[in-house]
Amino acid sequence: MAIDIPSLINQLSGELTEKAYEVSDSLGHIGGEEVMKGMIALLDHPNMESRYMAARTLGLIEDNAAALEPLLDAIKSKDNADIAGDMLLALEGFDISTCYVEIFKLHLFGSFKVSRIAEDLLDHKEFAITPRVIKKAQKHWNHYSNNVKQDEVYALKKVEVEERLGDLKMFLANDLT
Repeated sequence: MAIDIPSLINQLSGELTEKAYEVSDSLGHIGGEEVMKGMIALLDHPNMESRYMAARTLGLIEDNAAALEPLLDAIKSKDNADIAGDMLLALEGFDISTCYVEIFKLHLFGSFKVSRIAEDLLDHKEFAITPRVIKKAQKHWNHYSNNVKQDEVYALKKVEVEERLGDLKMFLANDLT
């Protein structure tokens, strides 16, 4: 019996039922180009819950590299500000090793939830760190530092971020020797 992928995708479009998570799990397990294209299309759906389920499903697909950029764009979209943190969780299922700077920016400029999830990704995922990556991260930190209120929250973030950037520089220096 053939699986009706368009019907499953349609179940994540619009008003969701109590089976939405089961459908998402099934589509994530099925994977493939048709599912991925359907989920990428749903990232622009008018229904916020459909956009979230699309992100979740994309994170479950095994070979999902082609969906990384559309998902990052969706996470950064103002239309998804209320669910950006939830969508960001889907990145756990992706190879984000080349996305350090994008995740670092989300850590700096995102809402509290987005910032915490991005920090967790920075702490627990593998990244390809190069001098250029550190330079770009430092540039974003400088921009952030020059454009926020210099209060206790900033002071805590400054200690944390400068330690993070220092660790990366030391890692890179040790790696080059």
